[in-house]
Amino acid sequence: MSTTKDVTDGTFEQEVLQSDKPVIVDFWADWCGPCRMVSPVLNQIAVEHAGTVDVVKVNIDENPRVAAEYGITSIPAIYLFKDGALKSSVVGARPKHYLEKEFAEYLR
Repeated sequence: MSTTKDVTDGTFEQEVLQSDKPVIVDFWADWCGPCRMVSPVLNQIAVEHAGTVDVVKVNIDENPRVAAEYGITSIPAIYLFKDGALKSSVVGARPKHYLEKEFAEYLR
């Protein structure tokens, strides 16, 4: 059973940009209430779409380089990368059906 995986400044390139499948990245922090609300939703997506997409988490307080590189100013920021490029993004906690619709073409 697949769940989300923690990614760091040091592993972001390998785990996200060099991945052979789409990767949903959850930029979050411990102190962020909306981040805690969306976390179970992303875990569900990770389980239901295992094999199609990877779902990873980047704690912006512990990994400021990646957060700065992608201009993260509000969290949760949920970005989808494919073939090393940012393809779609959602800022703020959203329900599962919203995220699945936003990322639909990559969840097939």
